[in-house]
Amino acid sequence: MSASSPVHRTGLATALAGPLPMAPSDWAALALLGVIWGGSFFFGKVAIAEIPPLTMVLTRVAIGALALWIIARARGVHMPLNRRLAAEFMVLAVIANIIPFGLIAWSQQHLPSGLSSILNAATPLFTVLVAQAFTHDEKFTAGKLVGVSLGFLGVAVMMGPALLGQLGGHELPAQLAAIGATVSYGFAAVYSRRFRHLPPLGIAMAQLATSSLLLLPLVALIEQPWHLPAPSLPVVGALLGLGVLSTGLAYILYFRIVGRNGATNISLVTFLVPVSAILLGALVLGEALEPREFAGFAIIALGLAAIDGRPARWVRGKMG
Repeated sequence: MSASSPVHRTGLATALAGPLPMAPSDWAALALLGVIWGGSFFFGKVAIAEIPPLTMVLTRVAIGALALWIIARARGVHMPLNRRLAAEFMVLAVIANIIPFGLIAWSQQHLPSGLSSILNAATPLFTVLVAQAFTHDEKFTAGKLVGVSLGFLGVAVMMGPALLGQLGGHELPAQLAAIGATVSYGFAAVYSRRFRHLPPLGIAMAQLATSSLLLLPLVALIEQPWHLPAPSLPVVGALLGLGVLSTGLAYILYFRIVGRNGATNISLVTFLVPVSAILLGALVLGEALEPREFAGFAIIALGLAAIDGRPARWVRGKMG
């Protein structure tokens, strides 16, 4: 894609202007991303039963990169690289994929998926802190702080005291690993802003391809997966789901939202991931929704409204 293309000019204008308010289409994209990433905890839990953590992460990003390469070829999207961009993609690959995916995969060997999703919901908290320190156009606002706090509270209420009671104890290292992944995600969301002038498909493809190349020698040295038995069909299906849906297609949406709406707004998806998981359980598996889950949904909705800011402005306009 040439530097003078419409996509490049639109992305560059967005980068210069700063994050845009969330439009209905952006909220829809965020909700879809929440559904897609909601499945990643399930896929990961299935795959980690037979596949070591780093091998699972390598397989995930490699399948995602291949899927996006096929889409890019079909759409005629090219991603010209220079030394500076290649170095920046190496940094992004480490903080957006290798560190958080590896920590989450290892922690999933020890934690239930519900507790993992609660800890993952800390991502907006760290993203707000990183954005405050390293950006000029995503500083603290009262709405952001209230909204992020409400969102995290909503996830905790939704999951209930039984899961919250598992915090600490002998699984503390795994819990700290999951929290470490959210810190890395926070830095990745802010760092991703520098690619806003590039097409989301190209960014996602380059990031995942770089992650695959960096992980390959580590996996060969540490886990030597060629000694493993062939995975079962459910694990193969889970790896395909992780790679194509929860990584490849998910990152196209991710970079679209980052480019338009900034780091803090993309991090809100972690509030929607457990919501989507619970709703899918109710719709697909017939699981009953409990009152605490409805309460959690409502608190999360209030948090998202506080961050969006338009409901508060509407109320002030009516009162004025």
